[in-house]
Amino acid sequence: MRERGPLPAPPSSRSYASIVRANTFTIPNAILFVFGVLTVTFDSWRDALFLGILVSNIVIGCFQEVRSKRALDRLAALVAPEAVVVRDGADHRVPIGNVVVEDLVRVSAGDQVVADGTVVSADGLALDEANLTGESEPVVRGPGEPVWSGSFAVEGQALFQATAVGPDSRAAKLTATARAFRHPRSPLERATDRLLLWLVVLAIPLAAALTVSVLLRVDSAEARVQALTAGLVNLVPEGLILLISLTAAVSALKMAQRGVLAQQLNAVESLASVDVVLTDKTGTLTEPTLRVVELVPAGDADEAELARALARYAAASPSRNLTLDAIAGAELAKPPPAEVQSQVPFSSRRRWSGLDLGAERLVLGAPERFAGADPALDARARAEASAGRRVLALGRTVEPLPEAAPDSPFPDGVRPLGLVVLAERLRPNAADTVAFFADQDVALKVLSGDAPSTVGAIARDAGVPGAAPALDGDHLPEASAELREAVLAAPAVGRISPEGKREVVGALAEDGRYVGMVGDGVNDVPALKDARLAIAQGSGAQMARSVADLVLVKGDFAVVPGMVAEGRQILRNIQRVARLFVTKTVFCGVMAIAVGITTATFPLLPRQFTLASSVTIGIPAFLLALLPSDGPWRPEGFLRSVVRFAVPAGIAAGIGIVGGYLLARYGLDVGLAHARTVATGIVVACGLTVVVMLEREGGRRRALVYGLCAAMALLFALALAVPFARDFFELETPTGEMLVAWGAGAAVGIVGMLLVSPRSRPRAGS
Repeated sequence: MRERGPLPAPPSSRSYASIVRANTFTIPNAILFVFGVLTVTFDSWRDALFLGILVSNIVIGCFQEVRSKRALDRLAALVAPEAVVVRDGADHRVPIGNVVVEDLVRVSAGDQVVADGTVVSADGLALDEANLTGESEPVVRGPGEPVWSGSFAVEGQALFQATAVGPDSRAAKLTATARAFRHPRSPLERATDRLLLWLVVLAIPLAAALTVSVLLRVDSAEARVQALTAGLVNLVPEGLILLISLTAAVSALKMAQRGVLAQQLNAVESLASVDVVLTDKTGTLTEPTLRVVELVPAGDADEAELARALARYAAASPSRNLTLDAIAGAELAKPPPAEVQSQVPFSSRRRWSGLDLGAERLVLGAPERFAGADPALDARARAEASAGRRVLALGRTVEPLPEAAPDSPFPDGVRPLGLVVLAERLRPNAADTVAFFADQDVALKVLSGDAPSTVGAIARDAGVPGAAPALDGDHLPEASAELREAVLAAPAVGRISPEGKREVVGALAEDGRYVGMVGDGVNDVPALKDARLAIAQGSGAQMARSVADLVLVKGDFAVVPGMVAEGRQILRNIQRVARLFVTKTVFCGVMAIAVGITTATFPLLPRQFTLASSVTIGIPAFLLALLPSDGPWRPEGFLRSVVRFAVPAGIAAGIGIVGGYLLARYGLDVGLAHARTVATGIVVACGLTVVVMLEREGGRRRALVYGLCAAMALLFALALAVPFARDFFELETPTGEMLVAWGAGAAVGIVGMLLVSPRSRPRAGS
């Protein structure tokens, strides 16, 4: 289970100074800076053009992250946790930062406890203190007992007096010492870390050998710095780091524009990687509001009596929810004020709630809790539920209500008064959302506390696929394998408890599924914590929002398919450009081994490499990362896929570059400057070929890529043709001998890459 801290800070909470530091002080930037200083000091500033990459890394990275931060800050303000404090005898909703010591704070189910304090009064208050104690079971608190910030109310309500706030609270002290908030690095992040580590490990002996060769064979400091800079700087895939951070910032900004708050930086990858989405019914597939359709009195009661009792219950209940709001809004009757003597608040585990109003005791809950008392009422409840209605039963008892606890038993002697039938409506875009997930091979399953027939009917109307009928959460298989098979075969699971949702998430995760969970209530929190991707509704409980990776601020589940598609596009593009960057690193290594170490002279000057890299990697990679793309995405094979393409392609390109350079330098004896021009031209030809090889989708994207490559080739041709540019980069006007060597080297490199590249289109992430 992911450990969640008491007050998790989303990326938007980062300061501007921390953004600048994160984009400035990196290992690739440090390497570029050191060699840039050496080049400017001992060589020519023209060979330090790669410092432009350093500046671009910092400026573009900071600009995009600051832009994203501002958008996320505006969005986060809409779902920022608030507290209800009692001042001057009235309730006031204030930001949690405005809570002060001795404030009376009101907390209800789903709310976060925002300060340490002492309970003054409580009605069935049960707290989730897992963030502080590690205990997953709710703890009941009564008057005079302590409560701590960082815990959440899962049942009931209470009034407590704040004794410590902010940095003086227990949660803040625990966070400062233990840093409880931890989020596992994503598969893409881990793969990128391994990739960079291996590149550094392999570059160390190569750098050492090149350094020794240059120091022994080259006398002048200028020539030494020039050779080392050309040979070592280009082993660092500096632009890859920029592109990954850039796309993360861009994706967070696009999410914010869609009304989605990203509370984890790697949420975009999780969105792209999910293959199972578990979602609640209300607020996602259906509208979040309910309406009373019909009252069905029991055989020995009348509709007026049932209406009065329902109105009395809804008006008096201290713990309100959507169902009670709908009953109260129906104005079934005008009950007199009633004082609540005691209550058992609703719990998805118990599936009932109760009020002791002194003159009578009322119980409201799932019809099956009243089963057997009125067979006709039972049959009507099943019929309404099978039609997709939400059905609750109301009863009266003379027996005392049990103490409010997570496992409180259903009261004895409850006489049913009747049913209240409520209706939900499918969201207008629910069917399109479900169809998108089916088209993307993402399994969508509905988990709800409502009756299986009700949930199944809604899921069926929305088009959720499933060969089996909806499952009953009370009778799920215990074995993980059987549970997994049953859930994947059915469109929905009804009457499922919070622990049942968590077990479903665990069973799917054991099979290697990448599970996304969508929820808005306290009952969804255990599953949200265990899911690889947690999505909460912006209108949901504070507890659900605090543990989520993404918050749907506007509560529109229909934005999720677009985010999934966009996330997959971004990550497919990152995989493509990663192959491009690593291919460059490999052929640079080949040049360093074959020419640099043996002759202490590199085939290209640093400024020439900057030109060639810009037109073959820098500019194309930046544009390719933002182009539309299609196809699947799986993160597990990212590193294997990059290496499988880049190593053979890089070796083939390196052989072509070295071969053309040696042919020009020693076979045709054209001189060092001419041979370096040949090598630069072969790098451009092979690099643009790699760009084309990475694009196998066809259609508009391929046309755009071909156009991009043609533009980059024209840009290099202009550098050769314009005297100022040719002199600046120390390029020579091509001669017949140079063209022969250029053509031969390019042919060897391109044919070699085509021969060793995979014949079939590689699957994303494989």
